[in-house]
Amino acid sequence: MNRRDFLLASSGAALACAATPPGSATVLYGDRAITVDKTRPDAKELWVRAADLPRINQFEVKPQGACRADMCIPLSKDLKSGEWFNLTGFARKVHQACVADSGTWSFGEIPLVRGEFYKTRIAPDFAVPDRQGRMVHLSDFRGRKVLVVTWASW
Repeated sequence: MNRRDFLLASSGAALACAATPPGSATVLYGDRAITVDKTRPDAKELWVRAADLPRINQFEVKPQGACRADMCIPLSKDLKSGEWFNLTGFARKVHQACVADSGTWSFGEIPLVRGEFYKTRIAPDFAVPDRQGRMVHLSDFRGRKVLVVTWASW
């Protein structure tokens, strides 16, 4: 079954993933079908070995997160457990569509990777209040160099 037929048969707009039988799984990503020999038994999530991740979606688990080319996405502790990686949890984190049926999992494009800003290196527009409470948009500064300073407690 090709990916397009699978998505149509499984109502491709669905974002919720179904369970997979323990043991092995077939992962559809892009135009490829990858057979993963070992999966961790879980009723609602697809856990694969972190070593299999590059074959599946070209990401690699590193200390700074899941990395692909020069882009790294920080990973929370609930996405990793020893050698295992929660692929469906990662899909939710990056807003990637996912459907599953009978041990076959299909993952849509990752918006972050597909996004125009990934190709052009132009940041997406966002708005934050300034010190006086007025909303300031990043797009207000197009064509000028901007330093964005952020902070998070984690």
